[in-house]
Amino acid sequence: MLWPGTVVGAAAGYAIASIPGAMLGVLLGQALDRRLRLRTWGELGDRLKGKSGLRDEELLFVLLGRLAKCDGQVVAAHIQQARLEMRSLNLSDTAQRRAINAFNRGKAGGDQLRGPLLRLNQQANAAEGVLRACWRMVWADGRATPAERELVVTWGKWLGWSSAKVQGLGQDYEPKRQAPTRAGGAYQDAMRLLGVSPTTEPDQVKRAYRRLLSRHHPDKLEGSGATAAQVREATDRTRELHNAYNLIRTRRDFR
Repeated sequence: MLWPGTVVGAAAGYAIASIPGAMLGVLLGQALDRRLRLRTWGELGDRLKGKSGLRDEELLFVLLGRLAKCDGQVVAAHIQQARLEMRSLNLSDTAQRRAINAFNRGKAGGDQLRGPLLRLNQQANAAEGVLRACWRMVWADGRATPAERELVVTWGKWLGWSSAKVQGLGQDYEPKRQAPTRAGGAYQDAMRLLGVSPTTEPDQVKRAYRRLLSRHHPDKLEGSGATAAQVREATDRTRELHNAYNLIRTRRDFR
């Protein structure tokens, strides 16, 4: 792959001093590509416009912000999911602030993401972790739109994944489609978790969900001396509540 700084350096060097200049330009361009971590022309354009590059720890939350804003409106479920991702990573206060800034940066949609993702395509575990987090954000509001799916599939290709493999990964987070009356099904489990029934009014379902979320949210553990294991347990419990509420809401078609 010919990286942008290398190409520009070679062209500029050749224009100034023919072949010797081109060789020197290649060396300088390679140094520039490495220093600025440039992989695409879009990234070079961002640097020329004065935009800072994305750190690896910022990339995930830029992606999540882009997905949350994909269909025009960021809802509370998107914000909640972003906070759960921060919790699951056990970020420090400083890192959380960077993550929040990155999420907002993603909502603005101004970053070129191909280059940063290409840098991850040789790190299988990191790439899968990013894609799983993206699918969790896609399904945070209980539905996956064509635009959201297209974004994740595109990002997956840049990470070296096939479209089918990316889509298959997304099925792990899709609300199950069992019939509501199926004993032991996900829908029944969701109702048991929230303590509601098939005839409970939507407003009461929402109140039950919010009450349990307030009781179990990992934020309640701040300043309490809780262990990392307790924080993870609270995060997992909150995610279960969130998924249960989304499943009930999807099956009964209310917002």
